Amino acid sequence: MLSTYNERMNKSNSSMATDLVLADFSGTRVSLLTDVQFQGLVNMPPELEWFASIESVNTRRAYKNDIAGFMSFVGIAAPEEFRVITRAHVLAWRKSLEAQFLSGATVRRKLAALASLYEFLCDHNAVTHNPVKGVKRPRVDTYEGKTPALGDHQARDLLAKPSTTTLKGLRDRAILSVLLFHALRREELTKLRVKDFNLQRGGVPHLLVRGKGGKTRYVPTHPATLGLITDYLVKAGHGEDLEGALFRPVKSNRGGSLEAALTANGVYSSVVCKYLGDIGIHQELFGPHALRATAATNALLHNADIAKVQEWLGHANIQTTRIYDRRAMRPEDSPTFVVRY
Repeated sequence: MLSTYNERMNKSNSSMATDLVLADFSGTRVSLLTDVQFQGLVNMPPELEWFASIESVNTRRAYKNDIAGFMSFVGIAAPEEFRVITRAHVLAWRKSLEAQFLSGATVRRKLAALASLYEFLCDHNAVTHNPVKGVKRPRVDTYEGKTPALGDHQARDLLAKPSTTTLKGLRDRAILSVLLFHALRREELTKLRVKDFNLQRGGVPHLLVRGKGGKTRYVPTHPATLGLITDYLVKAGHGEDLEGALFRPVKSNRGGSLEAALTANGVYSSVVCKYLGDIGIHQELFGPHALRATAATNALLHNADIAKVQEWLGHANIQTTRIYDRRAMRPEDSPTFVVRY
């Protein structure tokens, strides 16, 4: 069934809102759908609508795998069969996941995916209740599944590594600065436009960040980052293209474009991993969120208010932010060093 999700959603999800109906110059409404397409949307199961409503590509990919796993476990073959699932099925699935020795964080995410689906079905009156509600989620230990953060000296070495004379070096310095001083996700960085890095709010330059779920937030731009982006744009020559992508390829790959934004994978592999390797850090130890984790951890270690860090990171739940709070683990704060005899 999930393969059907992808086939149908790839065709209809990206521009559904604008492509269903257009208005010509006289205001006449012109349908772009064939009769078959129209009827297909009328008959679309709410389970598919839920899948189409997930905006984040990464979340959609993860939830697709999670729901596929649940379907395989209980033997669901058609969308309508979700409506006969009981709490007992969910409890049995959770027990099966725990028996696979998956981390608590992974089990929580899988249950969250199923809960999200059923919340949608409840809202659309497709089911009478959410069978996931009340099912206990595994407790996640403070450090479990946590992306390691760089130390201060490692972060400084990383920022200093790119060349100060080449276009690629200037671009990469600016990218690393945005990640380490502003804790952006890779996807958020690739969505930055030229006009987004120096928006004045109360006389202070801000980044306009387009986050998960279509949410936007404003993050004050660090003075060092402001200078690095400016130097990069002067060298790159697209500083006047205000609507264009801020960070772009420095040379076109076969069939590529110099105007298109860098991809999230490109940021990780060609920038983050490259310079981590240059300072002697194996990329296997640090995932795609390494620099975001470093920024969040650093801010909290320097006593930033955790509620402000939550807003800065774009977290919906402060418990997610607490994952990066490692102040209780600082050796120098141990009672060992307070004992006096």
